[in-house]
Amino acid sequence: MGRVYKRGKIYWIQFYVHGTLVRESSRATLKSFASTLLKKREGEVVDGRLPNKQAERTSFEDLAHLYLQDYEVNRKKSIRRAKQLVNRLRESVERFKAREITSQTLAHYIVRRQGEGAANGTINRELSALKRMFNLAIQQTPPLIPSHYKPHFPHLREDNVRKGFFTIQEYKLLRAALPDHLKIPFVISYWTGMRSGEILQLQWKQVDLDKGFLRLDPGTTKNEKGRHIPLAQDGVLALRQWWRRSRLQYPACEWICHYRGKQLKSIPRKQWQKVCERVGLGGKLFHDLRRTGVRNLIRAGVPERVAMEISGHRTRSVFDRYNIVSEQDLYQAQARLNQMST
Repeated sequence: MGRVYKRGKIYWIQFYVHGTLVRESSRATLKSFASTLLKKREGEVVDGRLPNKQAERTSFEDLAHLYLQDYEVNRKKSIRRAKQLVNRLRESVERFKAREITSQTLAHYIVRRQGEGAANGTINRELSALKRMFNLAIQQTPPLIPSHYKPHFPHLREDNVRKGFFTIQEYKLLRAALPDHLKIPFVISYWTGMRSGEILQLQWKQVDLDKGFLRLDPGTTKNEKGRHIPLAQDGVLALRQWWRRSRLQYPACEWICHYRGKQLKSIPRKQWQKVCERVGLGGKLFHDLRRTGVRNLIRAGVPERVAMEISGHRTRSVFDRYNIVSEQDLYQAQARLNQMST
């Protein structure tokens, strides 16, 4: 038989689970709230749904540990991003037990993050990380938490999807202005839509300049699958010239994208922005090239399935976000319709 009692201003409940006394704070100053909670717990005892003491003690930090451990064990490449998500969540729910993270907790989190200026897409990524933590805890043997502890995770509408891309005129303008070590990843990305991380990992042994192909080995891509990527003649010529210079000046360098013989590990943002502003393209992102590459492939008549294989997109929904229709595309469509009507 359970009972409600008071500690200071807060009401607590106590009840028995298989002969073991369990005490739990209602976190409320109203006795009626505590009484309702007690009835709920007694019902869970009868139904066999009440978690064990370990589940009651499971904290956010336990969930975060499982989440990061999953990234390490599976050697996921985005573990740095995973740690950033954990740190962001930790600012709000570090002190919470898993059972205390409710739908109301998530609602308060969303309001606070929006008040800080976070985009809905950013908040969705953070909540997805927390949802993954709960799923991993439930999958443990025995489970760290019961499945009914998992709250509903809302998905916010994302209206911050960028639609930038480069026209061929802008491509030629910026290519002429970029320094050589940035020109190569720029050219490759423009014609293929490859991820910048994949491009920067390329070595000379992965390029066949005679056939005009790049080879991504299994395990080096985001989805762990290998790919063979065709290059436009413009890209082949640029790579051939860069290879000759690299062999002459840095014969021991194995990386395609390098700066003075050292691997280029990231696109220097400030340098990129400075060159873009100088040629009147301020605000352009390097990632706009990924959208541009997809668009180039489709407009060249490449079948969508093949284009997805080249760019490395796994899902059609994401691929469609990158296959952007421009105003010029609409004018071209109008011209074709006019030809048909005459």
